[in-house]
Amino acid sequence: METVQWLAWIGWGIVLCISFPIGAVEQFRNNKSYQHRIFATMLILFLLWRLRAGISDDLTFHFLGMTALTLIYGWRMACVIGTIPAFGMVVLGLVPWSNAGLYLLTTVTLPALISYSVFLLSYYCLTRHLFVYIFVAAFLNGAVAIAANLLITACGVWFVGSHSWHYISDNYLQLLPLVLFPEALLNGMTITLLVVYRPQWVCTFADRDYFDPTHKF
Repeated sequence: METVQWLAWIGWGIVLCISFPIGAVEQFRNNKSYQHRIFATMLILFLLWRLRAGISDDLTFHFLGMTALTLIYGWRMACVIGTIPAFGMVVLGLVPWSNAGLYLLTTVTLPALISYSVFLLSYYCLTRHLFVYIFVAAFLNGAVAIAANLLITACGVWFVGSHSWHYISDNYLQLLPLVLFPEALLNGMTITLLVVYRPQWVCTFADRDYFDPTHKF
């Protein structure tokens, strides 16, 4: 494997080790409802990621859903949960083993970190309003996450030397505008439905922050 591919494995491994939510293990073992939600989330992600398109085996894209996953479970659990369907993609041959580290890093780890960073910026720098949470922390955040995913994937493939930058920019990055809105809509709708019907499932959402009648908007 190329140096970039080894670095991707190392980067993913370091973040996973640092982020591993030891405290959530006990909750997972004792809470069957929590177990079912996590397993269902993994299955949904795997089915979502199988619906992919691209111009070659190493230049593909699909819906991520990592922004919604991060807002629901937090970035630590998002990194762990997203790893399982990502490995499923590799095991089934949908992602080459040589690019597995890069895939894990660009599809799971970095989108989770970016999504949580954008959420924190919106939480501390903008008015804590429900519409800010939905449209910035979920909708706009989803577009930022998939843009970063495609750009970092393109850079990784270019560094490996599989394709020239001219080929990547003309055939792969031109697809970026086409996926921004659908990804943003997917995450925004998911979070909107959950904060309305199951707000207790969204760990980054609290009624006291967004529905406090004493708060001045």
